Amino acid sequence: MSEYVILTDSSADLDDALVKALGVEVVPLKFIINGETYSNYPDNREMEPVAFYDRLRAQEVATTAAINLADAKEGIEPFLREGKDVLVLAFSSGLSATCQAFKLAAEELREEYPERKLFVVDTLAASMGQGLLVYHTAMKQKAGATIEEARDFAEDNKLHLDHWFTVDDLMYLKRGGRVSAATAVLGTMLSIKPVLHVDDEGHLINVSKARGRKASLAALAEKVGEMAIDPANQTMFISHSDCLEDAKYVAELIREKYGTTDFRFNYIGPVIGAHTGPGCVALFFLGEHR
Repeated sequence: MSEYVILTDSSADLDDALVKALGVEVVPLKFIINGETYSNYPDNREMEPVAFYDRLRAQEVATTAAINLADAKEGIEPFLREGKDVLVLAFSSGLSATCQAFKLAAEELREEYPERKLFVVDTLAASMGQGLLVYHTAMKQKAGATIEEARDFAEDNKLHLDHWFTVDDLMYLKRGGRVSAATAVLGTMLSIKPVLHVDDEGHLINVSKARGRKASLAALAEKVGEMAIDPANQTMFISHSDCLEDAKYVAELIREKYGTTDFRFNYIGPVIGAHTGPGCVALFFLGEHR
């Protein structure tokens, strides 16, 4: 069996310790603040998350860009050159052109390395939802799955990957065109917090509204009871944009009601955080459907 590498991009929001433990590779995506471009590595070597969110709170504007074809090839090719096969688990095509860049890169690289296996899976996921699919796929690899089996597992399970999240400040979603200006202003005045998810096409969808922060966090936890498969015995990921205590509050609600004990927390990275702003909490788990 040929050795293979599972490769993803940094929108998966996996922390450096987990990346190393899983043995996966991460291609950094880029973000721009005040005309300066930074790469988003799992070890946060170019900017710590707290510093990033402090700059957003200071009214600085962050923008992001998908990787280009050259970056995608540069991320994959060294492993092919070493004689390894590569399975790419890419950021949702419904939210970014990153997956398309990986697919185009793969087409070119297959011609250059015809003896190697190279697959690209559109996870239709984002943040630690993408990360959770990477986690489960990497665990299959560690259990002895071939690259084809790992690819098929990712394809078969990606639409069971539930994403539920809420934001504290609607103005960031307004800036990104996710809610209207009127909705953002009225929601801010009335302390209305949206509950959103990522659908089967990998798009961000506004599902419901909650009155106040605690209610919106409780609404995330309630989704576990509605949709999760065997919640007491699965690993759940919770990401946050510099509000760890709120993320832990959601975990405690789930622990008390559904018996889940295995939670992994990490920051929402700049690639997603530029669009959610500070105060976002996102919950990810395996469900009957999205």
